[in-house]
Amino acid sequence: MVVRLTEVEAYGGADDPASHAHRGWTPRTLPMFDTEGTLYVYRSYGIHWCMNIVTGPRGTAGAVLLRGGVIGRGRSVAEARRGRQDHLADGPGKLCQALGVTGALSGSSIGEGPVDIELGPDQDPSTIVATPRIGISVARDRPWRYLLPE
Repeated sequence: MVVRLTEVEAYGGADDPASHAHRGWTPRTLPMFDTEGTLYVYRSYGIHWCMNIVTGPRGTAGAVLLRGGVIGRGRSVAEARRGRQDHLADGPGKLCQALGVTGALSGSSIGEGPVDIELGPDQDPSTIVATPRIGISVARDRPWRYLLPE
């Protein structure tokens, strides 16, 4: 499958009260303290899988939550997984469901496991819009949510 990411959100470590790593590592958050490119996958509200990519060096938590995208190749698979033809990946849980992401991927690495990320040839960084993060109750004012126009 191929997805064009259109929305991501950054999370820090100890200095970010909205981060799962804010209070240090736990067995669940251990992948966030691994090397950059490691996947941190967790359940949100015990229902939806959410996928993050670790961005910092080993021991320094920080990750980017993949919040949404547009399905390119593999649309029929995404439709079957989501049980619908619209709103396939416009949210972190929907994105993971469409891609078939589960907690089994947590701790794997970009490019070495089943997930890879590439910069698209048509992506112009000047079109990225930064906004405050959403869906959190603390540190909402940080402009760490990044959107690409669709």
